[in-house]
Amino acid sequence: MVLAAACAAVCLAQPEDPGINYDESKVGGYTLPDPLVTRSGERVRNARDWREKRRPEILGLFESEVYGRSPGRPAGMSFETTSLEGQALGGKAVRKEVSVYFTGSKSGPKMQILIYRPRDAKPPVPVFLGLNFGGNHTVHSDPGITLSKEWMRPGPGITGNRATEATRGRAAESWQVEKILARGYALATIYYGDIDPDYDDGFQNGVHPIFYRPGQTRPAPDEWGSIGAWAWGLSRALDYLETDTDLDARRVAVMGHSRLGKTALWAGAQDERFSIVISNNSGEGGAALARRWYGETVKRINTSFPHWFAGNFKRYNDAVSALPVDQHLLIALIAPRPVYVASAEEDRWADPRGEFLGALHASPVYRLLGAEGLPASEMPAVNQPVLGGVAYHVRSGGHAVAAFDWEQYLAFAARHWKRR
Repeated sequence: MVLAAACAAVCLAQPEDPGINYDESKVGGYTLPDPLVTRSGERVRNARDWREKRRPEILGLFESEVYGRSPGRPAGMSFETTSLEGQALGGKAVRKEVSVYFTGSKSGPKMQILIYRPRDAKPPVPVFLGLNFGGNHTVHSDPGITLSKEWMRPGPGITGNRATEATRGRAAESWQVEKILARGYALATIYYGDIDPDYDDGFQNGVHPIFYRPGQTRPAPDEWGSIGAWAWGLSRALDYLETDTDLDARRVAVMGHSRLGKTALWAGAQDERFSIVISNNSGEGGAALARRWYGETVKRINTSFPHWFAGNFKRYNDAVSALPVDQHLLIALIAPRPVYVASAEEDRWADPRGEFLGALHASPVYRLLGAEGLPASEMPAVNQPVLGGVAYHVRSGGHAVAAFDWEQYLAFAARHWKRR
């Protein structure tokens, strides 16, 4: 294991993506950027140095080299409550659907937020916010949820890239709505395809075109790809939550799985309004260290999903050791706010050990800022969470969001939000 916080020794060169590796003995050596040393070699000694020097430097590098620069809130953006049910889920919840019109025009790009909040909880209620893969109607079998009409990835119940009623409630196990409500929290979720369809279309659909300059037809090499757009959408959802007096916008946990786990981390790194950040099986481009040759690699992810990252990221396909950042620095950008990184034992593609190391090597920044880092120096046993300001678990099973995951996230939120 490389101790990333201060790897002063010259490590062996890591092979540059010669294939896919699942043998820990073949990972090779690597040197990680020190989170507490600037690019010019200056040691970060206190919170002020971090806030004024190192944090802006790291954030700028992720913007220019990995995820791309994103625009801010559109001046004309508007919100509209399109449905409201005060006796949803057998009287347990209030269900609300809110349309977010990014340009203010109802004929322009928009996203729809589905919100459940516990009916008997005293407002304002803390919120779990996350993007979903299949449409809001998949998170619960509730027939009152509007069926998404947007483009969908091919799959069962999808006809002509559109959802049918057969997909209603299909992802309910991944969202555990009743458990969230029972703990006194609200859930807000958005179909990620509302923001940007998840295929390489040259960035002609979704939100990108509304920000193009005259004559521009796609993002510049240092501008946002789809992960940047999805993260931007999460911040726009938080803009709405700040206007809803029934919800506590100061206590919002942003959560995501897989590519949307990468998105949650990037959203939390950029937008410090998010109170808690949760990464579920986020892997390469998420919590897992890029320099580890294990499972998915920078080259593979950029080849398979060329629309996810900034164009500049492809420069590191065969030169990952030249990256000026690695994913422990992404997690460090969230400090001192609580962050939870979760893996699955069978999800080798996402490199569970690499995800653990990403969390571990972000911890020096947490400690510098007076917060608790990860309270473990070795990867914990399966299904044995370690909970600090940085938390981690690897559970049994594969690439998914399981009930076990949600049980830990709810307990983690209760610990940091001081609720039951």
